[in-house]
Amino acid sequence: MRVRRVVAVTLAALLAAVGLAPTAPAAAATADRWGFAYVDNPTVTSWTVLDTSRQWGTWKTAFPAAWATGIKLAPGRFQVRFPQIGAGARGVPHVTPVDRAGHYCTVVRWFQSGTDEIVDVQCFAPGGTRDDSRFTVLWTASSGVLPAGTAHAYVQGGVSGLVQSYVSTGAPAALAPVGVGQWSVKLPGVGLAGVLAGNVQATAVQPNAGPRRCTVARWGASGTDVLVYVFCFDQAGAPVNTDFTLSYHRRRSVIGSLAPPTFFGHLASAAGGPTNDNSPLGVGVNTIAPLAPAGRYLVTFPQLGQKETHAQVTAQGPGPNYCNLTQPWSYAVDAPVDVICFDNTGTPAPYQVLVAFTSRI
Repeated sequence: MRVRRVVAVTLAALLAAVGLAPTAPAAAATADRWGFAYVDNPTVTSWTVLDTSRQWGTWKTAFPAAWATGIKLAPGRFQVRFPQIGAGARGVPHVTPVDRAGHYCTVVRWFQSGTDEIVDVQCFAPGGTRDDSRFTVLWTASSGVLPAGTAHAYVQGGVSGLVQSYVSTGAPAALAPVGVGQWSVKLPGVGLAGVLAGNVQATAVQPNAGPRRCTVARWGASGTDVLVYVFCFDQAGAPVNTDFTLSYHRRRSVIGSLAPPTFFGHLASAAGGPTNDNSPLGVGVNTIAPLAPAGRYLVTFPQLGQKETHAQVTAQGPGPNYCNLTQPWSYAVDAPVDVICFDNTGTPAPYQVLVAFTSRI
């Protein structure tokens, strides 16, 4: 069902009427609810608190003692529970493996359980065998129209058509197939006129927990519209029809919120200009440097390593290559994000990357 685009007051009244009043401050028109976490141990078989230095969410406003937890269900299958922010199938999740061996992860579903939001994830080894992997995960749901200067948008869709969308201009998103496993997405009015700006992230969604990966094949600006082409692949690297989530943010964090957080940034290695942005320091200050082996990169976000931080990575290119985090980032003030990309066999290989980083403050 398409997400309603209404002002924050109207949405708050609607949610209160069904017992889902948001825990975020009323002044935050978007995101209404969000959470992020890092699954540092994907083998725990009872609900276990996840890394407390790399998680946060809107539940912290009303429930500061609560923490996101996780549990392994089966090989590679892991659920993350964000407490007190349940909103059903609204919003979108993103997942990035933290793995040097070429694992990749798919979102199976996200749903409400009691008052909580649960994101269900399936991870795979190269070749498609279900296997445990560490990963970062976020979920965010937004509403309302934002003033000019910042933007946030997302879609859920693919083979199922356009399932839901949010665009901070209030205009409707559009999604169209352009080939097997290939879609174009139009996000109207969120960009800068004639200039590629902001950042996009994409994640495969497969309800039967089958191996799927999605990349941003290319993206560009058409006036103030942002056009994104998403290509998806199976374990053999063949184009395959599936669903996916796609999000866009410009001068806001990857979760869609602003002030807080005030420490966030992003980088697109294939572009530059305002696709390389840092909230306290401005355009062009984040850096990317190659490391060994080929396909590994150190992305540095100056001054962004503050409290409770989060990173997401998406590969950019038309092929079945994909990109991960190699390890959890350190707590250094100039946040070092270690990224590695792989070909379809799980062998490290050079590729273009889209990286987003945020603190919760």
